[in-house]
Amino acid sequence: MNNSALLSFLCLFALLHQSLAASPQFNVIQFGAKPDGRTDSTSAFLAAWKQACSSTRGVTLYVPKGRFLTRSMLFKGPCRNSAIFIRIDGTLVAPSDIWAIGNNPNWIEFQYVNGVTISGGVLDGKGAPLWSCKLAGRKCPTGATVQQTLGFSFCNNVLVSGVTSLNSQMFHVVINFCRNVKLQGVRISAPGNSPNTDGIHIQMSTGVTVVNTKVATGDDCVSIGPGAANLRIENFACGPGHGISIGSLGKNVNEPGVQNVTVKSTTFTGTTNGLRIKSWGKPSNGFARNILFQHATMNNVQNPIFIDQRYCPDRNCPDTVKKN
Repeated sequence: MNNSALLSFLCLFALLHQSLAASPQFNVIQFGAKPDGRTDSTSAFLAAWKQACSSTRGVTLYVPKGRFLTRSMLFKGPCRNSAIFIRIDGTLVAPSDIWAIGNNPNWIEFQYVNGVTISGGVLDGKGAPLWSCKLAGRKCPTGATVQQTLGFSFCNNVLVSGVTSLNSQMFHVVINFCRNVKLQGVRISAPGNSPNTDGIHIQMSTGVTVVNTKVATGDDCVSIGPGAANLRIENFACGPGHGISIGSLGKNVNEPGVQNVTVKSTTFTGTTNGLRIKSWGKPSNGFARNILFQHATMNNVQNPIFIDQRYCPDRNCPDTVKKN
């Protein structure tokens, strides 16, 4: 996203917030949500979303202080308006039972929504029981291979501001097939030994900006997959974690590339990697081009800059790659 596009994007959301000041407000408690951390409030959140999405005017969906237990929630559009403001003053809590949402690919997912802002609040994924299951080699829910705390698919003009994601079962934030997404002031936290808890994953999306954000997790702080373009990451802190990774790329013969990525003013502390590009060592039309890494500070980083063109995370490697 260039400067003029970013300015237009910010102006859009400034006008959005002004218009929402006098807009209808839907409080999840009015729909039956209980802020006690024990009562299942899933249906209340979905009912509030249905009203917000069907409104022809910009609206605010409000989550007050308290702890709200929910199972998997799909907030689906297209909506009748393009100005939904979700203000969270409380904490959303996932079930501790790994089977309660484990067979679903997401906990909180937005699909086909244009113009949504999520501001504040804590998302507590309660990932520890699933991590223990996986590390012990036991039978775990099938959804555990792709589970995410907050996901956006086929969405445009999204702003996530001041949100904290804790202990996601797997990926914390996933952006997939989206345009014009901004994450600012986001805080992501999970232990350094938590498996597959990528902080922010971006793929098949364009115009994504991540600023003033801090990630501490057990996998990549940011992972950038095929089809990502026009990305900017700035004023970003990573650690613990595996750094900021482009890839893996080139696993498939026909695969979109990654291009126009700017990563600047970053700090890595106690990470496995700093800035990394990883690709499989086999034929593919995938690519990584126009990549700028600038002004990175490394503190106790094992591999500050790592370009791996023979990536292979297991023993099932292509013939062109040296076996582990």
